[in-house]
Amino acid sequence: MTVATGVGPDPVDDVVEVVSRLIRFDTSNTGELDTTKGEAECAQWVAAQLEDVGYQVEYLESGAPGRGNVFARLAGADSSRGALLIHGHLDVVPAEAADWSVHPFSGAVEDGYVWGRGAVDMKDMVGMMIVVARQFRRAGIVPPRDLVFAFLADEENGGRYGSHWLVDNRPDLFDGVTEAVGEVGGFSLTVPRRDGGERRLYLIETAEKGLQWMRLTARGRAGHGSMVHDHNAVTALAEAVARLGRHRFPLVPTDTVMQFLTAIGEEAGHSFDADSPDLEGAIEKLGPIARIVKATLRDTANPTMLKAGYKANVVPAIAEAMVDCRVLPGRQAAFEAEIDELIGPDVTREWVTDLPSYETSFDGDLVDAMNSALLAVDPDARTVPYMLSGGTDAKAFARLGIRCFGFTPLRLPPELDFSALFHGVDERVPVEALRFGADVMSRFLTHC
Repeated sequence: MTVATGVGPDPVDDVVEVVSRLIRFDTSNTGELDTTKGEAECAQWVAAQLEDVGYQVEYLESGAPGRGNVFARLAGADSSRGALLIHGHLDVVPAEAADWSVHPFSGAVEDGYVWGRGAVDMKDMVGMMIVVARQFRRAGIVPPRDLVFAFLADEENGGRYGSHWLVDNRPDLFDGVTEAVGEVGGFSLTVPRRDGGERRLYLIETAEKGLQWMRLTARGRAGHGSMVHDHNAVTALAEAVARLGRHRFPLVPTDTVMQFLTAIGEEAGHSFDADSPDLEGAIEKLGPIARIVKATLRDTANPTMLKAGYKANVVPAIAEAMVDCRVLPGRQAAFEAEIDELIGPDVTREWVTDLPSYETSFDGDLVDAMNSALLAVDPDARTVPYMLSGGTDAKAFARLGIRCFGFTPLRLPPELDFSALFHGVDERVPVEALRFGADVMSRFLTHC
């Protein structure tokens, strides 16, 4: 460790208990203001942890009561350098306790794991942020540049009451910030090597697909269900939804995805051909991570909700559907053209949520610092870029021109199906992965 000793708990030792405590706050985000709970209580606890060691903390509720956010800044040695934002969200998706092996908000530490909703999405990172921030203050560590720690609400519902509200209403909180690190990156993927051994690749998120929720609306003539209807809104909508749901958008391997696949090929001794008709089949052999990678090869539009009518014998005048669209960088115009052709002239569309894609290059001093921190703890590490099929709060910060990366360092057991844990039953994070992450994060922020 690069931190001073004998000044409070070592973050490596402290992180497991902190993550367990965070999970015990039920911060379930239902998407509805009247049923979302716990964010404020959790945020106030986080603020107290930082204030306890001398941080000047700003707690603010963004746009609605109870949607708590916390900011703290640690001054760096070189004020002329751009600040680094380290961000994590406090909310989680809901969980049905009856489906779990342990209670999802118990924060149980059992069998080498910390269990509970948010263990990997993303109270693991929040815990690392807290323990490292506290240790830096206790030990009097001055980082190379200003660090801004942000603990945010509402990421699981698009950030309307969190990151996007803050960017729109409190841009001063991000003064001087040029780069950011957040969730869904920095975790290890163990791949076979050509010599029969194994290599741990650490996936740094440098790109995200766009996250766009689309409402489709069909309009017809209302009438009695016993009559013949040539302009039935339900029929028009159902046909459009069926065409859209069955459609396969074209394969578009981006630079980020091909860099990732090239790295795996170099380790394993085979190549992934971007022009191969069976590229997806080759990726399938990667194991569980293939779920994420295959979703970054093409745009997707998945119908998720239908709404029409109010009585069985009444043909409604309006029918609506919701579609979850995820669009690759550089594909927005082509994607919308395909959508319009598929739904036809009798159905209209509108974006309910419109968070564009994001992509940056895998280079620069910050990437070098991530690589060095990982190598210091895991000498066999290799960092590689990858694209996330989902979305994070980075979409909001990119609007301010901030260069964003996903970096939540975790050394994972090769057999763990990590991607299945996000929003899944029995979400959990290995104890040793948390300890590893706190160590790497401390080294990274000391030399960023």
